[in-house]
Parts: sequence; structure tokens; C-alpha cells
Amino acid sequence: MKMNLLKTSCFIVLLQTSLAFTAHAQFGGLKDKLLSAGSAVASKALGVDKILKQPAAITTSFEDVDKTGSKLPDFKANEKAQPLYLLPKAPDGGYVLCEGFYEMTTKSYCLMAGTFAPSSGDGYMYAPTLGPKEEIVTTILKNAEKHPEVHQHDIQMLLWAIIARTKFADYSGQIKLTAITLLSPQDLLKLEGGALGILPGNVMEKAKSKLPEGIQTIFEAENQIRKLVASGNYSYAEMEKYAIIAGFAPPRADVPSGIWTLHPDGYYVRYFPSGYSITKVQIYVPKELLLNSNGKRIIYDATNDIACPANVGSQRLAQTNEPLNPDYKLKLKLFCTGIE
Repeated sequence: MKMNLLKTSCFIVLLQTSLAFTAHAQFGGLKDKLLSAGSAVASKALGVDKILKQPAAITTSFEDVDKTGSKLPDFKANEKAQPLYLLPKAPDGGYVLCEGFYEMTTKSYCLMAGTFAPSSGDGYMYAPTLGPKEEIVTTILKNAEKHPEVHQHDIQMLLWAIIARTKFADYSGQIKLTAITLLSPQDLLKLEGGALGILPGNVMEKAKSKLPEGIQTIFEAENQIRKLVASGNYSYAEMEKYAIIAGFAPPRADVPSGIWTLHPDGYYVRYFPSGYSITKVQIYVPKELLLNSNGKRIIYDATNDIACPANVGSQRLAQTNEPLNPDYKLKLKLFCTGIE
């Protein structure tokens, strides 16, 4: 009797498991079909022309770089930089600057999918973060510093999802967890504005035919990223495959690597990317800047800064205040006055 009961119980468990797998397969496929159908209806209602008129999440381009006062790479070439991360921290983020020449190697992030990774010959200059999602991007970079447990790869995937104009309703998996960790409920609501659904193949082809060749690659990469995010089945490597084009864009000879930008706040800044996830930033603060500041602190806060490539085929790089491998045993050689 006990043996028969055990066999019956085992059969029921196997049957339940089989039904569960079957239901998962059926409803999983149904979910994908509904998602595709919903996106098709939405894109058809919006229309190709309206889709193309939707602004990019971040619009910063090399046209937004103010080249007034820029310096060639040999400016300060014979001076040795001190660690920027040893300067006092500002209450709202960033570093309080004092006279001198500083550098720091930091985390950075790609802010344009479907483009080439930086090459050693690319010239990068400062530009502000601009576009409908500039506040969201800045908030993520500021809050990431407060959450060291959140991996850089997870933050990059979230930024790619935002740059691709993915609806928050379509977020899934690790990207959704990262968004909830780094953004407030009010911020999450803002992610819906200006977002696009997954565009069906016929809509994609029609839209691409109206775009310049270089923009077509970006447009298609963003759609592929939206598909990955909505599927819930993705990895960093899969997303990177669409975000980063293999190879390197040819550099522009008129904007050399290591060129200095005169920042709107009066100091000079330049960038040396190593791929898209690491950037060495150098800053020179003239003595006159502080003498003429009337006691006002000059703050370097990189979370609203973009290292913008002169070559439009390369990636815009969001900057951060997060140093990589800092050595806090070192000491500044210059006493910073007026910043207590």
C-alpha cells in the first residue's frame, strides 16, 4: 500500500513538473508574441516620421564643444601631475580645486551605442551632458558613488538601456534592479518619456532608409538593445556586441589626442580614454583663477561632463568622480589655501 502511494505521489510530482514546463514554454512564447504585437501597434500608431523626430536621450555632440581658449597637447607637458583624488571632497560631490596640475584615472561610461571604441589617436574635449535624459544620467553617476556594491558593468547596461530609449515598463533582470537601486520612483517615471518600443523589421527598414548611413548603425543598435532588455535574457557581452562596433574610427588630424579644453569654470581639462570604461583626466588650475574667484570654491564634479570625441564615429564618454586604484598614502605637495 505504501509502495503504491509513493509511486502515485512521484507520478503526480512528475506530472506537475511537466505541466509547469509546458505552461512556461507556452506563456513565455505568448509573452514574446504579445510584446512584439504591442510594439508593432505602437510603432504603427506613432508613424515612421514621428519616430525619427523623437530626440535622442543624450544629444551632446562635438558641435557642443566650446573650443575657445583650448591648448595644444604640449601645454604643461614638462610638469608632473598630482593625484586629483587627494583634493578635498565637495559636499555635493566632486573635488574642491586649488592651484596646480592634477590627474586621476576614473571609471567612465559609453553614452552612444553603435559606435567605435576610443583609439589612442582620438582627440576628446569637454562638453556638458545635454538632452532629455541628462538629469537621469547625472543622477545615476552621482548615486553610483554611494553604491560601490553596484558593478560598473551593471551601470553601463542601464545607461545603454536609457540611451536606447527603452521603456521602463520593458526593463527586466539586472538592469531593472540597478535602476531601482540608483534612481528614485520619480526618476523611474521619467524614463517612460520619449521612450520607444521594439520596432518591427519592416518599420526599422523604412526608418533606416531615411537616415544617413552612420546614423543607421546607431538606430539599429538601439533597437537591438531594446529587444535584449525586454527579453530578460541578456548578458553584458551580448549588449556590448551591439553597443560597440569592432575596430576603430580613423582619428581627426585637426583635433589631436591630449588637446586641452578651457572649462566654463575657468580651469583646463583633457582626457585620455583607455577603451570606454576607463579615462585618465588631467586638470590644470591657474593661480589667477582662484585669486579672481572672490573666495568662491571652484569644484570639479565630473558627473555632468562628457569627454566628447572630435570623430563622430567614436563614443561619447560620461565621466565620474570615482578613482580607480587610488593610493591615499600619497600626499599633496602643494598646500591648498582658502578651501577649509
